[in-house]
Amino acid sequence: MKISLKPMALCGAGLLAFVANAQESGRKVVLHGSVQSDVLIPEEDEKIGTGTYSDWGLTNTYADLNLMSKYVDAGARLEFTEFPLPGFEPDFKGWGVPHIYVKGKLKGVDITAGDFYDQFGSGFVFRTYEERSLGIDNSLRGARVNVTGLKGVSFKVLGGLQRRYWDWSKDSWVGGADLELNLEQYSARMRDKNITWMVGGSYVLKHEKDEDIVVPGTNYRLNLPEMVSAFDVRSRFQKGDYSLLAEYAWKSQDPSFDNGYIYHRGNALMLSGSYSRRGMSALLQVKRSEDMAYRSQRSMNGNSVFINNMPAFAYQHTYALAALYPYATQAAGGEWAFQGEVGYNFARRTPLGGKYGTKLKVNFSHVRSLDKEDVDAAVGTSLYGTKGYKSKFFKVGGETYYQDINVQMEKKLTKAFKLNLMYMNQRFNDAVIRQEDNGMIKSHIAVAEGKYQFNNKLTLRAEAQYLATKQDEGDWTYGLLELSVLPYFMFTVSDMWNNGESNVHYYMGSVTFNYKAHRLMAGYGRTRAGYNCSGGVCRYVPATRGFQMSYNFNF
Repeated sequence: MKISLKPMALCGAGLLAFVANAQESGRKVVLHGSVQSDVLIPEEDEKIGTGTYSDWGLTNTYADLNLMSKYVDAGARLEFTEFPLPGFEPDFKGWGVPHIYVKGKLKGVDITAGDFYDQFGSGFVFRTYEERSLGIDNSLRGARVNVTGLKGVSFKVLGGLQRRYWDWSKDSWVGGADLELNLEQYSARMRDKNITWMVGGSYVLKHEKDEDIVVPGTNYRLNLPEMVSAFDVRSRFQKGDYSLLAEYAWKSQDPSFDNGYIYHRGNALMLSGSYSRRGMSALLQVKRSEDMAYRSQRSMNGNSVFINNMPAFAYQHTYALAALYPYATQAAGGEWAFQGEVGYNFARRTPLGGKYGTKLKVNFSHVRSLDKEDVDAAVGTSLYGTKGYKSKFFKVGGETYYQDINVQMEKKLTKAFKLNLMYMNQRFNDAVIRQEDNGMIKSHIAVAEGKYQFNNKLTLRAEAQYLATKQDEGDWTYGLLELSVLPYFMFTVSDMWNNGESNVHYYMGSVTFNYKAHRLMAGYGRTRAGYNCSGGVCRYVPATRGFQMSYNFNF
């Protein structure tokens, strides 16, 4: 058990004092929160390779409590992961109250003390957030001042220790400031022309104590920088249906586990343009990043203690087979990433629109390597302590990391029946993304989804998917049936079948019950080993079989 009684006691006392003070002063206090509990009662299955289990039941459970008033907010979170679900790192195990905060608000200024999340710009130099499905919670424990009361100005300054599961490093400190100016607030002419123009900048500093890192094959000890700085500048211009965003980030020398302890400076550039009007939208983005893995603890690996986040320029698929090979951003090694999307709605009662209209969307994602050239000879058996490499900024590398071309169509055929179709062509560099030896996995994926609404309470949804590839495990077939009985029940059965190499079925059946703010799901079946990804960050999930239950309550 990993639990800190002192923060729990302080939090409890602070919340009680807050409620009592608010009640005495006659101010309105709003209480809200949530409970989330995911449970697995596992069964061993040699056919899918589950391994063995030492506990009969596994759970990740969270309970949030927040009190809000006009001038003061306060909150805490209880987490119970003493018997965590499969695939989480060993240090994820524990229970206690790791998240507590108090926030004061007055005339456009709020001050937070405790644990908090925030983001500067697109997150290139700073982003703290929680993603429970990935086991990520990299919040800061410290203080933040946020100023929004000045005309056209948004300013914040913050600092603290970063969370890593049940610890907060005393050897590392993170601080930063962010400023955004909304220039249209100072120009009536810009507002009259429907123009918004934001310019912003950020600065982040990591201070981390030195440590003993020896160059492999030698007795040389690295002279590590205790201060690592990162800057970010950005501008977003929007006029009517058009929007343009440019952002550039830079990071000082930061030898770490991620980059092989080389003394290389990081940078990232993103350009994004979009157009949107009724019935049509278009998006074009390009990003170049290099050595932008930025952690508060240089020798850590995995998904923990990242100060920043590099977003993935790849479509976030929700269909099971389309998401079978998800892309993970190459923050340390760097990448060129391109993404474009066009959507068009064919109007009703036109040749392509038909009676109810037709929605068509085409998306393209392509990620390549940087063009690199080593500039220093290896010391001992590695590049530790060298500058590592150089690269021409505008030259694209010759290796493809990932490519996804997909076409999606939504078509309402009758008043009761709606059909969605998708075709996807994918290239997935297994050696780079998963560090596995399957070469370039090339796949064709077809999806058909139909939804038939019998009446206001009864809806049947079905999915049929097929993935064809000659690499890795070969072809896959997926089928799903889902019956919704409003307002309380949903019944789901599905099967993911590897009809290529293993001939294994990953079957699943579940029942979901909804009542007011409560949601309970109970199911039984198999889950394939693979990667769960969100925003370019991935976690490996081992194969499982057993009874699953999930409960959610919001108030």
